[in-house]
Amino acid sequence: MAKHEILIVDDEVGIRELLSEILQDEGYAVACAENAEAARRYRNQNEPKLVLLDIWMPDTDGVTLLKEWSRNGQLTMPVVMMSGHATIDTAVEATRIGALDFLEKPIGLQKLLAAVKRASTHQIAPPAASRGLASLGSGPLIRELQEALDHAAKQHLPILLTGEPGVGFETCAHYLTAPGAAFIAPNSHDELALAPQELLNKASNGTLFLRDIAYMEHRAQAGLLTILPRLGKHKVRLIAACSRPLNQLDVQIEAELQRLITQLIVPVPPLRQHAGDIPPLAEMLLAQTVTANRLGPRRFSHAALQLLAKQSWPGNHDQLANIVKSLALTGRDGEIDVPAVSRLLAQLAPLCGETAAVAAAVVTTPVQDMRAFDLDLPLREARDQFERHYLERQIELANGNMSRVAERIGLERTHLYRKLKQLGIQVPKKARAGNDE
Repeated sequence: MAKHEILIVDDEVGIRELLSEILQDEGYAVACAENAEAARRYRNQNEPKLVLLDIWMPDTDGVTLLKEWSRNGQLTMPVVMMSGHATIDTAVEATRIGALDFLEKPIGLQKLLAAVKRASTHQIAPPAASRGLASLGSGPLIRELQEALDHAAKQHLPILLTGEPGVGFETCAHYLTAPGAAFIAPNSHDELALAPQELLNKASNGTLFLRDIAYMEHRAQAGLLTILPRLGKHKVRLIAACSRPLNQLDVQIEAELQRLITQLIVPVPPLRQHAGDIPPLAEMLLAQTVTANRLGPRRFSHAALQLLAKQSWPGNHDQLANIVKSLALTGRDGEIDVPAVSRLLAQLAPLCGETAAVAAAVVTTPVQDMRAFDLDLPLREARDQFERHYLERQIELANGNMSRVAERIGLERTHLYRKLKQLGIQVPKKARAGNDE
């Protein structure tokens, strides 16, 4: 049997010890948690075969914890509720959420063993995709985001989600989509440029989600303008994402289109602004990776979680998810400690996005060259000035080879071209012709 097959969650030490002794005598491996917080930590790091969960606990009651696991997609094991004072309504609610059984205290030996036996043969269906925002966190900023999305959902206007790349635009779009409704999210804007009406038909009675519109070509903009007046007729909610400050869209997005799609704006916060969510998110992502790949038990040390929480995460949730997945898939069973996290962060630092590239450039820029910068400019303009100088210099050093430039500064080619366009830097002709390999 796998280690820790049964998790007992009860704030009374006597009950934990009694149930543990009985189940161990029957050949089961057992783990114990004295409250909901300990159970939450255990579930973030392991997937027990069964949970015996007390309803009344001092920090968080068992039904609330059950709801949390269900909402997070972590209710992948049978749960048997336990209580000496629960009402029928409580038992019914727990069963509705996903509890398999209910045991009334004091628990008889035969009833306990019968419930465990039933649970051992019970198959849990894969959790349905969550419509909540739990994958983005649960702190005050995410609660404010949820409230803003709830208010926006009541309006019959296109919704523009703004923020940095990787903050979870698609998660927010799913949250705004009714269960069972169509959710159309083309991977590029080509379909909008070539067949906008067909795209609108697909999204009928549902959501049309447009990924980053900050770099939308003019043909796609024209297609979007043609379908905007028809959204109501097809009962389509348009949700668009934009990873670029709105005051920088003037050169890319036509004025009329800007006016129409910026009537209802919901900012999505970057991960570093709610760093308190990072440790539980990392644990949740680790548990999901372990389950999906049938790995042995893995868990983060407290210090490793604190190290993750201190990072700036320019790639936000997407970057955190990739790093946690890498740590899970390349590590051994047991604890993931600070050295393992540090090694991976050091390897990925050049690939963390524009912020890391610019930070690295400061180290290599000669002091005398810094005198060319106007240090009295506002921060955003000063940064653009520096990035323009830096990228022009890198293109010069690489003799116009854009593949080499992208590799040298740690940006994907697509992101590099977007940055050049944003800063008004001309791409060398041979690179535009595709001869820069």
